[in-house]
Amino acid sequence: MACSRLHHALVLGLAALLADAWPARAQSSCTTFGQVEFVRLSMRYIYFWNREMADLPAAGFDSPEAYLEAVRVRPLDRTFSYITSRAANDAFFSDSQFIGIGISTKQIGDQLRVAQVFPDSPASQAGLERGATFLEIAGRTVADYIARGDLGNAFGPSDIGFAVPVRFVDLAGVQRSATLVKRLVTIPTVSMTKIFEIDGKRVGYVHFRNFVTPSTDALNAAFTQMKAAGVSELILDERYNGGGLVSVAQHLGGLIGGARTAGQVFAEFFHNDLNAQRNAILRFETKPVALDLQRLVVITTRASASASELVINALRPLMRVTIVGDATYGKPVGQYGLDFCDKVLAPVAFQLRNAAGQGDYFDGLPADCPAGDDVDHLFGDAAEASLGEALFFVKNGQCSMAARSLATARALRAGRAQPNPVGWQSLLNAY
Repeated sequence: MACSRLHHALVLGLAALLADAWPARAQSSCTTFGQVEFVRLSMRYIYFWNREMADLPAAGFDSPEAYLEAVRVRPLDRTFSYITSRAANDAFFSDSQFIGIGISTKQIGDQLRVAQVFPDSPASQAGLERGATFLEIAGRTVADYIARGDLGNAFGPSDIGFAVPVRFVDLAGVQRSATLVKRLVTIPTVSMTKIFEIDGKRVGYVHFRNFVTPSTDALNAAFTQMKAAGVSELILDERYNGGGLVSVAQHLGGLIGGARTAGQVFAEFFHNDLNAQRNAILRFETKPVALDLQRLVVITTRASASASELVINALRPLMRVTIVGDATYGKPVGQYGLDFCDKVLAPVAFQLRNAAGQGDYFDGLPADCPAGDDVDHLFGDAAEASLGEALFFVKNGQCSMAARSLATARALRAGRAQPNPVGWQSLLNAY
């Protein structure tokens, strides 16, 4: 029997709301037709743009994934709705894990640079680090991948044991070769907590990588450390954070705002006309280790999406939030995760708006102080372009002259972190 149980809300913890009267629950088989029909019925019921999507019959489609691609409403739902394996979904949201080599990459002109490397991963064990430059992947040059437009497929499928031979140049300029064998990789959700001293003020820096279940404890530990140190300013680095659970975003918002935001509207949920009864208001909560900040500086790139953007948008009506880096991805909508057979369907089901009714940032939230994502420096280095700009803003209360330059803003277009094209992989931003 196929399972149509609500698995979890990909960006939400309102599972109980969907426990009733799910129209696809009567699905009786995991045949191709049965799976496609499950997707068809679910999309017609819960999909945010259900009135705009085509109501195509299930017959004739060779997979549920093919059906989803045929009916998703473009251009807004480019990759937001997705289908993935239940095992991969559980590993990411429950344990902050995925199958891969443990890196994020960034194309800068005709180069493919390493943007980040996760510790204890195949990539880190092979000596790859932020700033390294790939020359060849799986026997093909990076230039060839770029010319053919298939750079996103260079590292192959997410299968345990899949081997990827690479050739790269490290930061010291030494050319090296390695074979990276894919396995389960754990992403440290809070990768760094650091404290800077600026004009007698203690400024906290948190590099935050994803909004998943382990993030709550990791954030609590980081904010406990900063509160004990007397931190009064915060730089939140979300530059490759593709998002995750709204419950974690709400938790982070409470840690940042504290008494200033407690009880205020964090986000309001809007569903389609068949599910208006599910609309709800989520409020900021009181957190014992909150910093009670007066303002927030956030570092973002085009790979900062979903829950990363939600925290920024939720706080903006209640405190000054300054974005440093590049504009964000542009995903003001969320999904519910629906189990069927051994898969999860995550259709866009709701839009999120803040206390001021703002939430149409499909083109992304623009940067207030444009700055480069400087892969020639490690995270937490005050000389790194985005962190340096953030520290300048904290000290001076305004952007630097370089950030205010239109030429700087235009130059950012040449070096965007590359979000993965598959729906759930856009949350991961890693291989």
